[in-house]
Amino acid sequence: DYIYNLKRENEKGLDRTNVNGWHSQNFNLKDKKSIQYKFLISMKEYIFDVFNNYGWDIDPKKIVCTEMWAIINKKDSFNLIHTHPNSYLSAAYYVKAPENCGKFEVEHPNSAKKYAFPEVEVRNELNLEVASIEIDEGDLLLFPSYLPHKVGQNQSNDDRIVISFNVDIQK
Repeated sequence: DYIYNLKRENEKGLDRTNVNGWHSQNFNLKDKKSIQYKFLISMKEYIFDVFNNYGWDIDPKKIVCTEMWAIINKKDSFNLIHTHPNSYLSAAYYVKAPENCGKFEVEHPNSAKKYAFPEVEVRNELNLEVASIEIDEGDLLLFPSYLPHKVGQNQSNDDRIVISFNVDIQK
């Protein structure tokens, strides 16, 4: 309801990587009583877990969410390939994800691979140029911000709703 209300307040939204979908303005994360701030706090343990699993030596007090927004992709909407510069981690939380609403797709980050790489004899998950993930409602994807990614076309008759955010380390 919160995200649909945001859309009613600003039907146009932002023009980013979404094609025929709606992209919200950035959420106000300074209001500690707001639903978006509470959502961010509920994500904290997962964010810290990813930083720990990467083995990064960081001070947890310096990890900050730099921006958060929502996307509504109706039938036939999708997101173009992109990265999230100036961040370490990016996230996508699937608020609403009906069947056939579009896979999360990651492209191989080594652009040189397309031009200077041995021929692949046997395809596997280590040599794919594009890997895709079926997503479900309630899934949280945390991934390096430099990773080129896109979202496939929503082929369902229902909206796909995502909350995305970027995480950085204060210097």
